[in-house]
Amino acid sequence: MHNRLPGRTGRREFLTRAGQGFGLLALADLLADEGLLSSRAVAAVRDARSLHPLAPQPSHFPAKAKSVIWLFMNGGQSHVDTWDYKPELAKRDGKELEGFDKNTGFFANAVGGLMKSPFKFQQYGESGTWASDLFPNLSQHVDDMAFIHSCYTQTNNHSPALFQINTGMSRMGFPCVGSWTTYGLGSESKNLPGFVVMYDTLGRGLPKGYASNWSAGFLPGVYQGTALNAQGAPIDNMNRSAVMSDSDQRRQLDLLARLNAQHQAEHPGEEELAARIESFELAYRMQTAAPEAFDLDSEPANIRKLYGLDEKKCTHFAKQALTARRLVERGVRFVQIYSGGMENQLSWDGHNDIEGNHRGFAQETDQPIAALLTDLKNRGLLESTLVVCCGEFGRLPIAQKSAKPGRDHNPHAFTAWFAGGGAKGGTHYGETDELGFKAAVNRVSINDLHATILALLGLEHTKLTFRLNGRDYRLTDVAGNVVREIIA
Repeated sequence: MHNRLPGRTGRREFLTRAGQGFGLLALADLLADEGLLSSRAVAAVRDARSLHPLAPQPSHFPAKAKSVIWLFMNGGQSHVDTWDYKPELAKRDGKELEGFDKNTGFFANAVGGLMKSPFKFQQYGESGTWASDLFPNLSQHVDDMAFIHSCYTQTNNHSPALFQINTGMSRMGFPCVGSWTTYGLGSESKNLPGFVVMYDTLGRGLPKGYASNWSAGFLPGVYQGTALNAQGAPIDNMNRSAVMSDSDQRRQLDLLARLNAQHQAEHPGEEELAARIESFELAYRMQTAAPEAFDLDSEPANIRKLYGLDEKKCTHFAKQALTARRLVERGVRFVQIYSGGMENQLSWDGHNDIEGNHRGFAQETDQPIAALLTDLKNRGLLESTLVVCCGEFGRLPIAQKSAKPGRDHNPHAFTAWFAGGGAKGGTHYGETDELGFKAAVNRVSINDLHATILALLGLEHTKLTFRLNGRDYRLTDVAGNVVREIIA
């Protein structure tokens, strides 16, 4: 028997009725966007969404991808040592780069001559893609990867460059790509966060700029990335207190929800309150769902071997890559994984000994990333999951002087690759100059990258906006062109 107040609907009955209305909410939202609803109806649609901010939302047009896994090579992976083969560097090794501005990188007093790649390149796949020997496993997947070789950014410093590639702006305070995505599309997972972030687990620290890289900025807080702990339980406070039963906790949340709803009715302008209510409910649901989602021990031996879970060199990243697959499999919309930590040699920031630096981080990531693509493909998930890989900028083709030469920051050029989620495998777009110094052909800005990611998710970047202080903001600001040549 249920104790129910007169005239009130029980929780289960309410959810049953509400669930059947979500389709009509989506239709109403589409009609509102087309201007086919009255102002009163539009307000009702927006109010309904405020009560369920993470409910799935319709895309602007048919989507090719349903979710994103962004593999972030923190520190700035060298394009001329990975995917952008430049034989001219070998021919001019040691020579001065005429007209070079020594302030292009970060260490003006350590500028050397042009430096050939210490890694061997060869062609792979039917596409004949050039790849260095850093990636013996990943290079087997080049026919599933779409490369953009002409990316560039506007800053040579890590923090602003990280902010720019994550949020479109080189200063903090703006929503990141994952937040804009969940704001636009919601999440298909009712029991897990819509946006999850994983950073270095070997004690090397967070990326520079810390949590601002996955901030919701001025969007409601429910769209902020949930960062998993580097050690211990992935998410804090997931276990219920031993002295509290499930029914006790449920009654607490119901009381809290009623009090918050009453407060919201009295203060309708406080939009953050709905997000706060949803966060309490999500945390409750996660107590059951999260332990199962993060249980890698339930994976069969062949999958554990595929990712390299028992390989010391890559165990930590293998766990994160496998977790990413499990999350998108369960409806999580956006997952971002950072390879590398805070300072220079603790990330792909190879100022010293570029060979040793990149060799080490490639050994950590090559097998897990290749396994992720294989696993997604075998499960039929690669078609609906967009995998993106890049860092915040590239590296210079010249040497940075040290005992073992490295490469300084290069904002003028870097390579990004996409796989799955509607990306046209085996394609190459854009070019750098013959030395890999600057993007020269079909240059692609950060705004263009973001517009392309959103397009694959079925979102028109000029229509994904949020009004703040009388102005409409968007991820791509007032720029951005979709790179349609890499879309299948």
